[in-house]
Amino acid sequence: MKFSIAPLKALAALKTDALVVFVHQPGTSCGLVEADAVDQIAAEAAQDGDFNGSLGATYTRSRPAGLAAKRLVLVGLGAAPVDQAGWLKAVQAAAGALKPLGAHQVHLLAADGEQSLADLVPSAFGDAAYRYTATRKPEPAKAYKVEAVHLLSRHARQAATLKAALGRAEAVQAGVELTRNLANLPANYCTPSHLAKVAQDLGKRHGIKVEVLTRTSIERLKMGALLAVAQGSHQPLRFIVLRYDGAGRKDAPHVLVGKGVTFDTGGISIKPAAEMDEMKFDMSGAAAVLGAFEAIARLRPKLNLVGLIPATENMPGGRAVKPGDVVTSMSGQTIEILNTDAEGRLILCDALTYAERFKPASVVDVATLTGACVIALGHVHSGLFSPDDALAESLLKAGKLAHDSCWRMPLGDDYADGLKTHFADVANVAGRAAGSITAACFLQRFAKDYRWAHLDIAGTAWKSGAAKGATGRPVPLLVRYLLGTVEPDNKA
Repeated sequence: MKFSIAPLKALAALKTDALVVFVHQPGTSCGLVEADAVDQIAAEAAQDGDFNGSLGATYTRSRPAGLAAKRLVLVGLGAAPVDQAGWLKAVQAAAGALKPLGAHQVHLLAADGEQSLADLVPSAFGDAAYRYTATRKPEPAKAYKVEAVHLLSRHARQAATLKAALGRAEAVQAGVELTRNLANLPANYCTPSHLAKVAQDLGKRHGIKVEVLTRTSIERLKMGALLAVAQGSHQPLRFIVLRYDGAGRKDAPHVLVGKGVTFDTGGISIKPAAEMDEMKFDMSGAAAVLGAFEAIARLRPKLNLVGLIPATENMPGGRAVKPGDVVTSMSGQTIEILNTDAEGRLILCDALTYAERFKPASVVDVATLTGACVIALGHVHSGLFSPDDALAESLLKAGKLAHDSCWRMPLGDDYADGLKTHFADVANVAGRAAGSITAACFLQRFAKDYRWAHLDIAGTAWKSGAAKGATGRPVPLLVRYLLGTVEPDNKA
């Protein structure tokens, strides 16, 4: 799907498959003197009780009188002013209203929302058009027909600003789609080796440095926690390192760490059979890191970025790690593995230790880490944990601006005390209470030497039920945060 900015000239003469106009209550007027025909149709629809201009309401008329467009789609904005959440709902409604239509070329018009359209249209239309087809036959009858979306602008001076905003939004959406496609793949397709190949392909397309470490190198690094999780699987583990160098060599990089458990049975502490198929999504953190790199590589900001992805399966078997085993992490700390289903923190802790060598400006790890976070926050906010107030605030604001929210959760010794054990430096689980917090406390032990934050995306990375599938979160949050570190206009 292509997106562009187009100048608003003679609206009545505009030939398009669908003209989408956003209108306010009361009076359901679009607020443009050039749009008398639109206001007339809106008034007629309101009089007939077919359209009231409420937020997200839509009305479609074919062959509208006074317009050259084949169809007119009215989208309600409710009463002015409209905040960004309202604009998002309206744009999503517009994208949805076009689904049953055969419109290939679409023009969008808003009197006072050109910037909002530029920021939101790629994600809303991209989400409406998304179809998973990697392991199934496409369904042409259900395909989204829109091929090009043109945002009409009345202000020639703003064209460059709108074009830049649209480009940023398109880049983020490309990252979201890569993330969704990866996470939706079955685990027999999306193996650790496949994640490595995707990273290498991304590197070739965008000139990103990619290094893939295999078992020999991982053993040499003494990543005992990662190796322990991997030892029950026949799929070879991988440790993937990506580097985007957009700033000077002396500029400290930001580091993203993504949990890459391509399938999680729970190991010897095996999960219940029901919904275990959803554990293919347990590499969503890794997918989000790759998606963020896709977006950043397209945008080319002046920053340095490192991505670290420990990738493995977590399987039961004769060689699998057992409850009660003690392993030595890369940091030298010993870990008693009381529950083999708490494997994400084990592979992440070695990656966090590896991150020290980059002397990072910040480190953010991303993981579908705990079911407890779903209980705490549901599927609305990702869980945010950090001892650094400034870093946490930047991530919170970035999430809000990107419509990809997170919620800060506590840390502290009172919670970490539950990880004490007689048989190692630390246990990998505490009691059932505050499970997402104690998991973050475990990770904090391995991130003492730099600014660090942890995002638990267990409740936001995918949806179950009728809408089952990956969401692509938190790519928008991560990209907004990273851009905000170097570009004043994007500062969270």
